[in-house]
Amino acid sequence: MFKIVAAEFLAADIKRFVIEAPKIAHKRKPGQFVIVRISEHGERIPLTIADANEKEGTITIIVQGIGKTTKEINSHNSGDYFMDVVGPLGLPSHIENFGTAVSIGGGVGTAIAFPTAKALKLAGNHTISIVGAKTKDLVILEKEMNEICDEVFITTDDGSYGFHGFVTQKLQELLKSGTKIDFVLAIGPIPMMRAVAEVTRPFGIKTVVSLNPVMVDGTGMCGGCRAVVGGETVFVCVDGPEFDAHKVDFELLMKRNNTYRSAEKEALDAHICRLQNLQTGEGVKSASEKAMV
Repeated sequence: MFKIVAAEFLAADIKRFVIEAPKIAHKRKPGQFVIVRISEHGERIPLTIADANEKEGTITIIVQGIGKTTKEINSHNSGDYFMDVVGPLGLPSHIENFGTAVSIGGGVGTAIAFPTAKALKLAGNHTISIVGAKTKDLVILEKEMNEICDEVFITTDDGSYGFHGFVTQKLQELLKSGTKIDFVLAIGPIPMMRAVAEVTRPFGIKTVVSLNPVMVDGTGMCGGCRAVVGGETVFVCVDGPEFDAHKVDFELLMKRNNTYRSAEKEALDAHICRLQNLQTGEGVKSASEKAMV
């Protein structure tokens, strides 16, 4: 069992957890992830290690409640426990002094980009961060990014905060202004990562993305996280999760991620239905009636 030391919402449905996991905190490196399971029969959820405190023996993960299990995770609070936290898994980010390094986070992707951006700064890079969100209320880790980056730009789709537009438009603006960029890390929704790759491709800028396929065991045994990079099949959990953006088959990745979309929706709808029944008392009534039969 892994105790939750602290838990707080950063934005609607986006929650930060600090968890006691001393062995993971000691071994983790930027770019690696853990697989979390909240109960014996629970779904395994891969989550990037957003930060770690080796002295305190804790790791930080940030969870966006989208499906049934992630919403259940976000119902946990300080003092609660997760049954399993397995890791660190995956290969760490490749860190070197590239020169000027841009880290782009779309939505909760900012949490995944954060530890690598921090490591890039420590390696001597001039670091630029582009943090994107749909609206101002969904912007996360702005303060933390400002603490580790030389320049930070916020973009919102609706223009409610920062630059009105997408992260790719801000990236294009920087390139057009003559900013010399040597390395780009982009993490977020698949369409966003693909769009960033197309922006940097003509400039020959080394661009890395962190993939988010369907994943089960995190050890390469199940084969669920297959992706195609450079025409070859890879297992994201052991060969990644970071890959050359200009070689990723994003179309296939998107199709594979959509495979279980209907099943995920059914599970979430059933979960919401049970919660509503419990709130109205119908769940208790139904249980009593069954006991009387």
